[in-house]
Amino acid sequence: MQKSTYVREMFATIAPTYDFTNRVMTAGIDEAWRRRAIRELQAEPGGEILDLCCGTGDLSFAAARADRGRRIVGVDFCEPMLRVARQRNRKFADRVSFVEGDVMALPFAEQRFSGATMGFSMRNVVDIGATLREIRRVLRPGARFVNLDVSKPPNPLWRRVFYLHFYKIVPLIGTLLSGSKKAYTYLPNSLTNFPDADGLATRFAEAGFEGVRYVRLLGGIVAIHVGTKAP
Repeated sequence: MQKSTYVREMFATIAPTYDFTNRVMTAGIDEAWRRRAIRELQAEPGGEILDLCCGTGDLSFAAARADRGRRIVGVDFCEPMLRVARQRNRKFADRVSFVEGDVMALPFAEQRFSGATMGFSMRNVVDIGATLREIRRVLRPGARFVNLDVSKPPNPLWRRVFYLHFYKIVPLIGTLLSGSKKAYTYLPNSLTNFPDADGLATRFAEAGFEGVRYVRLLGGIVAIHVGTKAP
């Protein structure tokens, strides 16, 4: 089975419990991480933002709350996740929309968006370089792409503690709350071959983004990467 098919089917099975499980496993701190990521956008007021691999809409809604004039388009290739996002989209229905699409072949014209975000999903794409180039294609000159994802802490001791939690405890909690052992075995393991913070920053630069930088949160278990499309 291709990775994209596997990931789509896996997320479809956990869509109904995805939000609740995330809140429990992060004790709600994931919302603060999203707010921090949105601050890095620095998009023009009222601009249109693309939220990639939007899932159930958490980052889309965070972007909407940060700017009342902003319009957000969330795109994801898993319809059951989008169904949950649309059900949640009561407060921002006039400004936030959700469409089905593949991040590696976005159904949008070049230079459409004033900024783009992705939350906890880059680990799941088939080709990171191709994904970054496609994101860059749909951004306006000077617009930023902000990526929020789990990362590998640089401190060896903290990394060992985090890995114990991420690879051992998270699957247990996820399975208990969602009923899907397969999903919450895959999700931690998706970090194994994922680039560390420096490696992902290199991928951004190779894809043509400028001014690439990143911010480590909570000792580096999460990182926010920022890249700008050249003016």
